[in-house]
Amino acid sequence: MSEKQKTMTAKKAVKLDDLAADETATPKAKTTEKPAVKTSKPAKGPESAPEEPKAVSPAPAPAPVSHGGVPVGPMRPMAPPRAPAKAEIFADGDYVVYPTHGVGKVERIATEEIAGHTLELIHITFDENRMTLRVPTTKARTAGLRKLASPKQFDDVLAVLKGRARIKRTMWSRRAQEYEAKINSGDPAAIAEVVRDLHRNAGQPDQSFSERQIYESALDRLAAEYAALEKTDKATATERLIAHLKSE
Repeated sequence: MSEKQKTMTAKKAVKLDDLAADETATPKAKTTEKPAVKTSKPAKGPESAPEEPKAVSPAPAPAPVSHGGVPVGPMRPMAPPRAPAKAEIFADGDYVVYPTHGVGKVERIATEEIAGHTLELIHITFDENRMTLRVPTTKARTAGLRKLASPKQFDDVLAVLKGRARIKRTMWSRRAQEYEAKINSGDPAAIAEVVRDLHRNAGQPDQSFSERQIYESALDRLAAEYAALEKTDKATATERLIAHLKSE
């Protein structure tokens, strides 16, 4: 056997050995692995305590309402609305009564221009207060401006002073407001009621400071009109009014 034949025989033997080895070997199963997908879970924060329900304040109860729709409760007494004076014609030199200032004198009536409006104004001077008040003639009636009471009307006022005092059994603060409203009403009969109710004769309890103030204010207002009506001074008029208070 030549060298070439020996070489060919050896190669064939090697191939046969390789084929035998491949057949005896266990075939490997090819597995297709899917790439792992990482799912990111949301990070958990610190666990918070459950919220407590908020306390709800109860709604305020509605104020009790009367049948007329007015809230019921303690209320300050309101002053009665001022009654308009009767329509009167004023002239220079007339003595008049303005409800909140008392007796004054018409100095003049003139037409003036104020803020682009032409108005007829009544100039009233109050000597004691050193004050001049200008009232439009169109507003004089609603403001309560009036002339002096007539002698017959003042006779009725003097009759009120002789009457018996009528004092309500209410708190003084409420009565004081009613007295002030009567004084500022400008009605001489209502002012006379204040003087009568707060006057103290000998042997009666003394007046308190506030009672004395209201009494003197009412007496001064009434005496000023009485003095203008009787054409005398206020001191003499005051003495006459006090004499009527003491007479029976």
